[in-house]
Amino acid sequence: MRDLFAWLKKFAIVLFILSVIIIYSIYTLLTPKERLPVFQPDMVNAELVDSTVQYVRKYHTIKDFELINQNGDTITQDFYENKIYVADFFFTTCLTICPIMTDHMLEIQQKIKDDPEVLLLSHTVFPKTDSVPVLKKYAEEKGVIDEKWNLVTGDKKHIYELARKSYLASKSNGDGGPYDMIHTENFVLVDKEKRIRGFYDGTDAEAIKNLMHDIKVLKREYR
Repeated sequence: MRDLFAWLKKFAIVLFILSVIIIYSIYTLLTPKERLPVFQPDMVNAELVDSTVQYVRKYHTIKDFELINQNGDTITQDFYENKIYVADFFFTTCLTICPIMTDHMLEIQQKIKDDPEVLLLSHTVFPKTDSVPVLKKYAEEKGVIDEKWNLVTGDKKHIYELARKSYLASKSNGDGGPYDMIHTENFVLVDKEKRIRGFYDGTDAEAIKNLMHDIKVLKREYR
């Protein structure tokens, strides 16, 4: 009789373990994997999209660029080849939203500093005053890690066209002329195919938490 009870006990344990495995497997199969949208211009608030690309429905990517970083190095798409990155637009003398945005970029930098897949890119919207030495001083003061984060300057028209037609990050219209001004709080998440996968308010701490979550989700796509 004791042998029978021992056998039944073992059988019950094995049955329980198998049941847990089966239930977990079914749950996993039935639960869809979280996936970020691929944003096209026609999906984005029209205020943020240049009229020339407003009705694009597919194949939108960040256009090629050539800019200069805080160390005087030329930065192109090659630097971000096969990388996920977060982009924004700022200027060093801004006293309103930019300091908050920079603090949040620093927070992101701290969390991704040992992650070879993720980088940062900040474009100045005042390239005339934000020269390489100015950006270098700013980077040193803030604690920018050169290998992770480029602060870039360059031709104003080029930068403003990127903001409006590639990153879809500016509510204002303009041509990058002397009196044109972009002032946007948007952080943009870009995947390894140069596609936009998310927009976040760079002044909102909760949005930064969402951004960090979405980076993890996006990384899983490449596993």
